[in-house]
Amino acid sequence: MQFKKLTSEKPFDVADYVHDYYALYPYEKLNLYLGCDSQNRLRTTYATTLVFNVSKTGCHVIYRKEVMPLIADMWTRLWGETERSVETALYLREKGIEIDTIDLDYNVNPKFKSNTLVTAAVGYVESLGFKARIKPDLLPAVYAADHIVG
Repeated sequence: MQFKKLTSEKPFDVADYVHDYYALYPYEKLNLYLGCDSQNRLRTTYATTLVFNVSKTGCHVIYRKEVMPLIADMWTRLWGETERSVETALYLREKGIEIDTIDLDYNVNPKFKSNTLVTAAVGYVESLGFKARIKPDLLPAVYAADHIVG
């Protein structure tokens, strides 16, 4: 699964990169946050991000961006965010890497349209053994994805 750094267009395998990153910080607490965001303009763009948080020194972000034909149905487009996050988490798990959380860009508050996906998405993510977080929690992977997709 190919990702990129914010500072380079050269793609790399995400699992190899994570293993190398762990080797750089063997004595540090390293948290991995995974998330995805999407945006509709003339086409639908998804950005999946993996955020590395090293102790209290800050974050490092890698990403995967996909552009496809417009997905007009909101539920379908937003569910695609969950699918991409889970796909990446499962790929990493196959390579011996466990992430700390999957950050979902859905809101617990029913006044937001994304609330209609909360139960299904959180249930799906947690049924696979991953921890899910939703708004209003702080979601670093979703915020990074929002910046990239924008």
